[in-house]
Amino acid sequence: MRQLLLATRNAHKTREFTEILRDEFHVSDLVEAQNIPEIKETGRTFAENAIAKAVNLSRAVVDLVVGEDSGLEVDALDGAPGIRSARYAGENATARDNIEKLLRALARSDPDRTRRSARFRCVLALARGGKLLGTFEGLIGGIIVDPPRGENGFGYDPVFAPDGFDKTFAELPAEVKNRISHRAQAIRALRARLPALQRGDQGLAGGGGGPGGWGPGAAGAPGPAALI
Repeated sequence: MRQLLLATRNAHKTREFTEILRDEFHVSDLVEAQNIPEIKETGRTFAENAIAKAVNLSRAVVDLVVGEDSGLEVDALDGAPGIRSARYAGENATARDNIEKLLRALARSDPDRTRRSARFRCVLALARGGKLLGTFEGLIGGIIVDPPRGENGFGYDPVFAPDGFDKTFAELPAEVKNRISHRAQAIRALRARLPALQRGDQGLAGGGGGPGGWGPGAAGAPGPAALI
C-alpha cells in the first residue's frame, strides 16, 4: 500500500483524508512524525501555503507529501476570514472563538442578514523529493447561519450550510460531507491523478485538477518557507 504523508497535525483533516481515500493509501500525518517541524503559513493564498508545506516537508522524507490549506470566505466580509480562518480570533483561538468573532463581524457588516453567502475553499499540493507534482482545488458555496447548529465536523462547520441543503456541515452525516465538501473535491481530484505516478513524475507535472494549478517552476511559485 502506498504511503501518503499529510503536512498537518490536524486530526480532523487526517480523518477526512482517510475516510475518502479508504484502503488505497496508508495516510499518516505529523502527529506520527514528531521530529518533523510544521511549516509556517506565510503565503498570501491557500495555494502558496499548501505548496510551501508540501515541497519543504518532502525534502525531509521519502514518502509522497500532501500540503493542505483551506478556509472560509464570506462575501459580506470581503472574503474574510480566508487564509486566516484557523487564526481569525487569534493565534491560539478555538473554533468557538473564531465562530463568535465571525458572527459578530457579520452582525456589524450585514445587520439585515441579506448577504450571508460564503464558500469553503481547499487547495492541496502534492510533492516528493522537494519537487512539486501538482495542485488540486475544491470549492463549495453556501450560506452562514446563526446560531450555530450541529455537533459533527469541526471549525466553522456549525455555521455553514452548503448550497442545496438546509442543514449545516455539522448536522450532516460524515458520509454526506465527505461526498460534497471542498476538501473531498480536492482529494478526489488528487486521487484521480495519483495513478500517473506509476508512470513517472512527469504524469503529474504542470499543475493539478483544480483551477489555478501550479506546475514545477511555475511563475510565482513560493520558495522555501520558514520552519517552526
